[in-house]
Amino acid sequence: MPERKYQICTRCVMDTSDPDIVFDARGLCNHCILRDDLVDRFIFVESERKRRLEEIVTSIQKAGRNKEHDCIIGLSGGVDSTFLAYKAKELGLRPLAIHLDNGWDSELAVKNIEHIITRLNIDLYTHVIDWEEFKDLQLSFLKASTPDSEIPTDHAINAILMQMAEKIGVRYILLGANIATESHLPKAWSQGHLDWRYIKNVHRQFGTKGLKTFPHMDIWRYARYLLTMASIDILNYLNYNKKEAIEILKKELCWKDYGWKHFESIYTRFYQGYILPKKFGYDKRQTHFSSLICSGEMTREEALDKLREAPYPLKMQMDDRAYIIKKFDLSEETFEQIMSLPKKTYWDYPSYGKMFNGTVYKITRSFYQKYIKK
Repeated sequence: MPERKYQICTRCVMDTSDPDIVFDARGLCNHCILRDDLVDRFIFVESERKRRLEEIVTSIQKAGRNKEHDCIIGLSGGVDSTFLAYKAKELGLRPLAIHLDNGWDSELAVKNIEHIITRLNIDLYTHVIDWEEFKDLQLSFLKASTPDSEIPTDHAINAILMQMAEKIGVRYILLGANIATESHLPKAWSQGHLDWRYIKNVHRQFGTKGLKTFPHMDIWRYARYLLTMASIDILNYLNYNKKEAIEILKKELCWKDYGWKHFESIYTRFYQGYILPKKFGYDKRQTHFSSLICSGEMTREEALDKLREAPYPLKMQMDDRAYIIKKFDLSEETFEQIMSLPKKTYWDYPSYGKMFNGTVYKITRSFYQKYIKK
């Protein structure tokens, strides 16, 4: 295939490093166009947002009456999940916070979570994953040579949220996902978060241990959860501004900023700031900055200036590199061999991808979004 001519969006900073990107006659990328559509469909005027939010809160409180908790929230210690916890309490809800300890929490993340649960007086359940199993799974994804090595963590988090909601009899799961800061998400850079067939097959090909305790959900369990539970992106019903949220969290919860999105995890910051750019040419900051540009929190010029800098400090990159190689029980030579493996994609492994992209799934998903996810 001939090399594609370089092009960058005229509004955001997404470019042809996303192999699937397309541009319209104005030079706008498909991510900006999709973002505008999502805003039209899900971001309402303030009065309507307020009305819908009040209805949601009332429904959650009614369903959770006479129960210890009325909803479940995921808590990583990052900006979005922390602000979600803060607003849930402010709205009068009684959340059970769920945290996945996958062995990669930074010291700052641990301290932030302690401050959050103490100052908000909320209960926390921490699921500590079996490290040897999880290490084997993460290494399998590195050896699979796809840009999806965060998939195991994302899948486990979703599985635990749903399993705990079912266990304590709670229907509502509140999520920190939002259009304001997460609207530009190239599928080529990462997909398959809920695809247990994909995860299982990558591990079967490259793993050496059994996944006896790894939290997961197959397609049938996931379908049952969709029919019995409701996940709500609550931040979309607020006038969510990341900069303002950070200042509130610092003042009210003694929360400290990590400096970069998702860098509460040592592995995430190394994977996004080192492996993805070096091996695949993907800079996740482009997706984060582009979302903020479209939300009016950053100018395009500011984003372009920041992208000229290293993803994060070089000294920290080298420290993380040494730490991760040691924790994975790898040699320098083996790590470099993994880095030099031919690049693959999600579509190179057995998955539910064709089913998820099919007409039946899209109709079912549309029905769920319209009638069940309330």
